[in-house]
Amino acid sequence: MKIYPKRKKWSAKGDCGYVLIIGGSKQYSGSPVFNAMSALRAGADLITIAGPKRAMDIAATYGPEMITYPLWGDDLKREHLLEILEIAPKFNSLIIGGGLSRKEETYKAIRTIINNIDLPMVIDAEAIRAVAEDISAIKNKKIVLTPHSEEFKILTGEEVKPEVKDRKEKVKKWAEQLESVILLKGYIDIISDGKKTAFNKTGSPLMAKGGFGDTLSGICGALLARGIRPFEAAKYAAYINGKAGELATKKYGEGVLASDIFQFIPEVIKKL
Repeated sequence: MKIYPKRKKWSAKGDCGYVLIIGGSKQYSGSPVFNAMSALRAGADLITIAGPKRAMDIAATYGPEMITYPLWGDDLKREHLLEILEIAPKFNSLIIGGGLSRKEETYKAIRTIINNIDLPMVIDAEAIRAVAEDISAIKNKKIVLTPHSEEFKILTGEEVKPEVKDRKEKVKKWAEQLESVILLKGYIDIISDGKKTAFNKTGSPLMAKGGFGDTLSGICGALLARGIRPFEAAKYAAYINGKAGELATKKYGEGVLASDIFQFIPEVIKKL
C-alpha cells in the first residue's frame, strides 16, 4: 500500500482529505492546534477546528491555514451538537478529544457526536475517558483509540506493565473486544486491530511532554482522511510522529517542544 502516492496533475483541493477536529476548552487551547498543524503537515488539504470560543480565537491566530468554528461558552455542551452534526458530513475524518474539559455534560456530548457521525475517527484524551463510561458509543465505527497507559486503564480497567509482551497481549485482546484499533503510546508503541499487531520503535524519551500525543492524533487523522484503513493509518502515524520527534529532539534536546516537529513531518514523509 502506498500511503503517499504521487498527486495527479489535475488534483483538486479535497482529494487528499478534509479533517474535522473537535477540541479545546477555556483552559486548554494547544491540543487542537497540535492536531491541526500536524494534520496539515501530514498532507491534509483542509482542517477545521470546532471548539469553545476562547480556544478557537487562540487557534485562529496561530496560522492562516487554520479554519476555526467557534462554539459559544467555555466547554463543549449539548447545545453545540446540532451545529457540529450539520457540518460533519463535509469532512473525511474526525479527531476528537484533545483539550476538552472533564465534565459530564461534555462527556455526554462527545458520546453523542461519536454515535451520530459516520466518519473514520481518532479518539484521544478526554474522548477516551468519555467512551470508557459507555463503550456502546464506539460500536460499528471505524476508530483509532490512542491512549497512553493511564487512559488505557481507564478504558479497559486493566493496567499495563512497562513490558512489550504484557502490552501486546492486552492491546490485542481489547482491540478485539472493542472492535477498534488501539494505539497504545509508550517507549514502544503497540498497535492492534485485534488480529494484527504492530510495534513502532521510533521516538525519544524526550517526547514525554505535552503535545506529542496530539501531533500523533493529527497525523493519524490526516491519513484516515486519505482513505487509509485504521490499522495502517495508526501504524504509519506512530512511525511518522516518532521519527519526526527524533529529528526534533536531536536538534533541540531537553528544550524540544511538540510544535518543533511540524517542520520535520514532511521530511519523514519524503522518505516513506
